[in-house]
Amino acid sequence: MWWQWSEFANFQLDIVGFLALLGEGAVLANAQVSALSRLFLLPRLLPAPQALIRTTRPTALPCTTASVAGVHSGNVKNHVYHVANVLLGANSAMQPYTVRCVKLGIKKTAKATGPQTWVTLLGFAESLVLLAASITFGDGMSLLATIVLSLLSTVVGICNKWTLRLPKTASEYPPGDLVIRYPNGSFLVVKCKEVVARALYFAPEEIDYYIQNPLAYQMLSLLGTILLMLGIVFLANAKLQLQFGWAGAYVLINIAHWIAAARPEGSHWDLTCFEIEEQKVHHGQPLDNFTKALWEAIRITKSVQWVKAGGAAPQTPVWSEWLYRAEKKATDEDGPGNWDPKKEFDELIAVGGPASNGQAG
Repeated sequence: MWWQWSEFANFQLDIVGFLALLGEGAVLANAQVSALSRLFLLPRLLPAPQALIRTTRPTALPCTTASVAGVHSGNVKNHVYHVANVLLGANSAMQPYTVRCVKLGIKKTAKATGPQTWVTLLGFAESLVLLAASITFGDGMSLLATIVLSLLSTVVGICNKWTLRLPKTASEYPPGDLVIRYPNGSFLVVKCKEVVARALYFAPEEIDYYIQNPLAYQMLSLLGTILLMLGIVFLANAKLQLQFGWAGAYVLINIAHWIAAARPEGSHWDLTCFEIEEQKVHHGQPLDNFTKALWEAIRITKSVQWVKAGGAAPQTPVWSEWLYRAEKKATDEDGPGNWDPKKEFDELIAVGGPASNGQAG
């Protein structure tokens, strides 16, 4: 016979329990940002919950390699924090030797929902539907599976719930303009208040977990593991009709998680409280070389102190003299005119060092 079963009741779908373990990549893609929301504690259908039951938790968000230097404050960092990088998205968008300038402020209102909100609510709705279906069909095993696997998502949520610890400040602060220099030679000039610069770029970006005690976390992780195993056992013994319902529910929630994971990272973070205003740059297109890009950043900031503090230029007599001349041109009331930074640097190299004016540095 072509088929091993002749009646619907003979059809076996015991493998449906494995569907509960699939989708780990999509779940992990936005797990960290999802755990910021209180909705993460909502009992719901959650694919691949084992991905969030870990022996250890991350203590910090991933950083991006770059040099950050305060124009006025003198603060220096050798990386860009995750939230700041997602906010401006410059690392992947800027081409080599490109200069970009933005004005960053804070708004009083922000959006309340994102893609992960709707995915979470979909999982909650599926749990309610499966609960009602289990009662309707009189399936005790499916009912237990619904309760246990939904409760598992709450346990996982408690284990991973966290808040982002940022410095709290009051009163006004002076300008906190800063310059970010990326490894590809591009520069991002951020004009903002010092309170914004500290919160996004210089203050430690720490993860503050709801469950601080390591033993309590380990016990909750153990409870989550037990609930997952029990849920799969209950699901494997559910009626065939309910197993089909479970299979469809897991397929749907996995699709939703994959769609959410494919969305731009910035759409998952509630960053609409920040107001970004692009500033006009004299040379917005990629420039020929690093010297021209550096000069453009100096022209915008009208300072070279951040260059020295952030190590944007070598500490040699030629570069010191060039920086002195560049700052002088940038702060000139009549403007820099047709001053060619590359030609000026080449001339300094040709004569073998700075002129004897005693003001280089």
